[in-house]
Amino acid sequence: MAAPHSAFAFQPFSAQQKRLLYWWREGSPYRDCDILLADGSIRSGKTIACICSFLIWSMERFSGQNFILAGKTVGALKKNVIGPMQQILAAWGIPYHYVRSGEQRIEIGTNTYYLYDAHNESSQDKLQGLTAAGALADEAALFPRNFIEQMLGRCSVDGAKVFLNCNPESPGHFIKTELIDRAREKHICHLHFTMADNLTLSQATREKYERMFTGVFYKRFIEGLWAATDGLVYPQFADETERFLLDEAPEDIQYAVIGVDFGGSKSAHSFTLTGFTRGFRQVVVLDEYYHNNTKQGRLSPAQVEAAFVDFVRRAKARWRVYEARCDSAEQTLIEGLTVAAVRARLGVEIKNALKRPINDRIAFYNSLIAQDRFRMLRHCTAHIRAFAQAVYDPDEPVRDIRLDDGTTDIDSLDSTEYTTERIQDDILYLGRETACRA
Repeated sequence: MAAPHSAFAFQPFSAQQKRLLYWWREGSPYRDCDILLADGSIRSGKTIACICSFLIWSMERFSGQNFILAGKTVGALKKNVIGPMQQILAAWGIPYHYVRSGEQRIEIGTNTYYLYDAHNESSQDKLQGLTAAGALADEAALFPRNFIEQMLGRCSVDGAKVFLNCNPESPGHFIKTELIDRAREKHICHLHFTMADNLTLSQATREKYERMFTGVFYKRFIEGLWAATDGLVYPQFADETERFLLDEAPEDIQYAVIGVDFGGSKSAHSFTLTGFTRGFRQVVVLDEYYHNNTKQGRLSPAQVEAAFVDFVRRAKARWRVYEARCDSAEQTLIEGLTVAAVRARLGVEIKNALKRPINDRIAFYNSLIAQDRFRMLRHCTAHIRAFAQAVYDPDEPVRDIRLDDGTTDIDSLDSTEYTTERIQDDILYLGRETACRA
């Protein structure tokens, strides 16, 4: 059954993309390898080439077999792999059947391609019992190690191969140390990509992406290097703090979102009000509430609720505010805020924060800062300190973890991130385009 998707508009492949396309064919120096690992910068063309190569290989070499399609989340997998795969199959005129309910899968001829997420350590349990002829793992550096190992073990059919693609992380990441650095020993075809390997990108587009990142994220996402974090989380904000501060809010704030992080006995309660200007051109921290439980005494739930009600009323007096995103680990406190909001007739929805991976949130704010699209009102002193003083944990060089030993304010960072994480992709890409047109 053909899909309603439009056909993929193919452009000429670069030499590196062609190596990826045909690495498994006779005549290739990599034909005897068991694993393909394509790493490098964003927008380098590795994902599309990887999908095409995997499809051609699996359809040519096998019939009646099972395959694994894996992403950090099923949503990310559908966006990055399944959607383009449907367009590619449509362009090739190959019928398929996409089963979206139950055990999600794509059936192409007699082969079946099962969809899996790899978002935590228990995700590998879903693979147990499966015998597969191959796998395609998108953004594999974001997967737990046990999922990668389980996936490799499941691909036990004679002639099975595994296709991995990723952007670089820390040089201590297991994909770097165990796969890339030992590629020859483990029969791995390692192909490194840069934006120059994507012939569809104009010079202007490449320069636009280069302006989006600084520091370690520039090294990873633009230069395609496995670079280590070192020192300040937001070095540009710390070095040029005054540049990002405002005395008054912009006039074109369209709406605002509240973020709430609850503090324990050794941390703080933090509320953040973040506003968005027209077209997401600017993200502005408009107001804050900060209570340090260690220095100021621990608040009762009723006191937290009262502080929240006051904060919301102050926010709604000036801006459109419809929701508050709260730390989902504290459901009892969230229920208290929900009841308090109803009683006070605040007119805001109390919702759980998504709590996306911290390194995703860090990359997002570093990108906003690099694009000069992030601002704070000067009176938000706790948030100013939090962004200027945040540092990476020197004892966790592989995981990109912020130091959280009480010497820096992690709570204000969390509450700020909760206000944007649901829409951060829209903010980053849609807002960048409107800013460029302004």
